[in-house]
Amino acid sequence: MLTRVTRVEIVEVAPRDGLQNEARLVSTATKLELIERAYSAGLRRIEVASFVHPERVPQMADAEAVVAGLVPHPETEYSALVLNERGYDRALAAQVRAVNTVVPATESFGQRNQGMSIDDALRTVETLRDRTSADGVRLTITISVAFGCPFEGEVPPERLSRIAARVVAVAPDEIALADTIGVGAPRDVEERVEVVRALGADAPLRLHFHNTRNTGIANAIAAVQAGVSVLDASLAGIGGCPFAPAATGNIATEDIAYALARMGYDTGIELAAAIEAARWIAGELEIEPQGMVARAGPFP
Repeated sequence: MLTRVTRVEIVEVAPRDGLQNEARLVSTATKLELIERAYSAGLRRIEVASFVHPERVPQMADAEAVVAGLVPHPETEYSALVLNERGYDRALAAQVRAVNTVVPATESFGQRNQGMSIDDALRTVETLRDRTSADGVRLTITISVAFGCPFEGEVPPERLSRIAARVVAVAPDEIALADTIGVGAPRDVEERVEVVRALGADAPLRLHFHNTRNTGIANAIAAVQAGVSVLDASLAGIGGCPFAPAATGNIATEDIAYALARMGYDTGIELAAAIEAARWIAGELEIEPQGMVARAGPFP
């Protein structure tokens, strides 16, 4: 049975998943201004950095400096991506209090993205669950390529169910499903949400969509209508995955905020400020905003 939600929480991922796939490197100061602009637009969960090897993702080489420069806002959760214990050690030393880690839905993507098999990734998240529980750090586990893989093609619901069951057994604070390469359609969203719900997970579900094939907003709305109340999005629609061919941008924060507001949902986002922030970061990157609302403006 679907649960009708009235408030949808947007996790702003532009400072991490957004910038990591952009060719232009930006300064630590620019990243910190982006984070503050996101906060000023009403976003209260912001993914700020990735503690991965700087040679793999040079855009994230200043993770410690970004975290050290954050303006503390008591009601705001700043999170970071970690893929292994070394990354977690760095995040913990930087005093990050919320981390996101990844379990791939296919072996090929696991090797390309994080140099791990599915089993290796599951063992890693089990260890991270023990450590985050002891450290009082919030843990989200994302199942990547949950809708399709650039190397292996379709990811059947049965495979997702097997992997999700093992993730559920780890008991993270939150489970996320990622359409890493933007291949899903609304029916896929409904199907995969139900697959995870059928496992009886206590953790809330979060969805991460890329707009590679222009289905991202439709998928996000399908997720909300299926009772999901947490979505990832990126100002100006920037970003993507550097280890997946043609995995272009995330859904734009300003686009999903506009659509949900028109549908009567509360996101807490001030649209004019989000549009301004989207236009600003696009200018810093010397690109056009990838979302549509930053181009067209609000209505009325």
